[in-house]
Amino acid sequence: MTPAPPPILAAGCVLWRQSPSGLQVCLVHRPKYDDWSHPKGKLKAGEDALAAAVREVREETGSTCTPGPPLPTAHYVVRGRPKRVHYWAAEAGPGAFVPNSEVDAAVWLPPDEARARLTQVRDRELVDAWLALLPQPRPFP
Repeated sequence: MTPAPPPILAAGCVLWRQSPSGLQVCLVHRPKYDDWSHPKGKLKAGEDALAAAVREVREETGSTCTPGPPLPTAHYVVRGRPKRVHYWAAEAGPGAFVPNSEVDAAVWLPPDEARARLTQVRDRELVDAWLALLPQPRPFP
C-alpha cells in the first residue's frame, strides 16, 4: 500500500475592520481560479502557520493585520492530496491593495454580503465562526 502524501499546509485570515457603516470583511479574487476567498496561502519551509497567515494577508491585500483568535481549520483535498488551512480572525491595519498576478481584486463588504460573495461553503462557515466570537450586545434591563 502506498503511503498517503503529506498534506499541503496553508494559513490565512478572516480579515476584518470597523468602518463608519459597521463591520467589514476583506475578500480577495484569484483570477487563476476565478473565485472569491479569504486571504490565504501555503506555508514556506520552516514557517509557522500564524506567521504565514500574516504574510499572506500582507501579500494579498496590502494590509498589515493584528491576529486574534484562531478559527476552525479547513480540511479538503486538492488534486488527490489533502490540504490543511489554519485560519485566524485578524483586524486590518494600515496598507493599500495593489493588484498582482495572484490576486486581481480585493473588496471590503459587510459580513452578510461577504458570505454571499464567497465561492466556497467552507469560507462562508469561517465568517460565521468569526461572528460567533464577537461580543453580543446586551439587552437593556
